This record gives sequence, C-alpha cells and structure tokens, in this order.
Amino acid sequence: MAEPRLTILIVEDHFVVRSGLTASLELDDTIAVVGEVERGEEAVAAYHKLRPRVVLMDLQLPGISGAEATAALLATDPAARVLIFSTFARDDEIQAALDAGALGYLQKSASREELLAALHQVARGLRTLPPQVARRLAALRLGPAITSREREILALIAAGRANKEIAGSLGVSEDTVKRHVSHILEKLDVNDRAQATAEAIRRGILKMPE
Repeated sequence: MAEPRLTILIVEDHFVVRSGLTASLELDDTIAVVGEVERGEEAVAAYHKLRPRVVLMDLQLPGISGAEATAALLATDPAARVLIFSTFARDDEIQAALDAGALGYLQKSASREELLAALHQVARGLRTLPPQVARRLAALRLGPAITSREREILALIAAGRANKEIAGSLGVSEDTVKRHVSHILEKLDVNDRAQATAEAIRRGILKMPE
C-alpha cells in the first residue's frame, strides 16, 4: 500500500511564486499542496483547518514576519513542522525563525530536488540547513551579538560615513561612536572598518549593496 502524500501549506505573499511552487511540487507524486495563504496572520487558521504535515513559510511577509508567524503557529501546536523558504535572510533572522520553532531554512535559489529533500526531512521532524548556513549560525551563537545600535552604525560605515558624520546622524557624541566601532570590530573579530563591512555582509548582518 502506497504511503500517503506529504501535505504542504504554502505561506507566501507573491501569487506567482505560490503558483509556481504549487505546480512544481505537485509534479512529484509524493507531494500534495493542500493550501496557500499570503500573510503570516492567516497561517495559524489555515494550518488548523488543513492540517498539513509541513508549512513552507516565507520569511519576509506583509504584516507579521515568517519568524513571528512560526512562533504563533508553534504556540498553538508544538508539533507543527515549519520550513523557512526565503529569497534572502540575515543570519540573525534565520536564527530567530529557528528559535521560534522552525525546523529548517532553504533559500529560494535552491534546486527543486533540494527543496523536496528538505520538505521530507522536516516532515520527519529533523533539522535541515545548508551546510554554509549551519556554520555561520554556529559562529553567530559562539560570539557576542551585534546590537541594534551597532547594526545602525555598521550600515553607516558601509555607506562610507566617517565617525563625525555618524555621530551627527544618530545624535550622539563622536566618542560614543568610536566606542561602538571598537565593540563592532571586536565582536566581528576584524581589524578595520572595511573588514567589518565585508564580515557583516558575509554573516548576513548587512545586505549586499545594490
């Protein structure tokens, strides 16, 4: 007797992406997409109505984020299984989703085979992360966290702003900015501002410049 198909709920705000995912996944006889919603706020009700084995969740959503929707879902059913599927995410955003209860993360640039493998892995209750992401998250956990203020300063450093300009922009003293920059260099284990920018982009703390 054939095993029942793996049922999937897709939480994704772009119609074309949702439609493409559904069509692609259902080419596989082991998969059945049982529902699609476009907002994180709709995920909990859809989950309890449809009872999918896996929720495929975008991270960047209108309204509440994928991480917040994951937390809300797991609060109502700790057995819910969520795979984050996102175009781009900072390492701390991925970690927040995992902390909220997601079992895995995959970029939308992944192959169909990689997505199918990740869905089946999560359906079995197993963690799944691309190796490079797992390594970065391990490094992130081992080191001290970058604060929101330090993130602001990093973004201004990446934009080429000098300490005096950063101080004026944030309404703080130049000495305060210097202390923050010193802490940033120490936390990222780098020697200068250019290295700090490169390392912050590598870790996903900053996005690549357009």
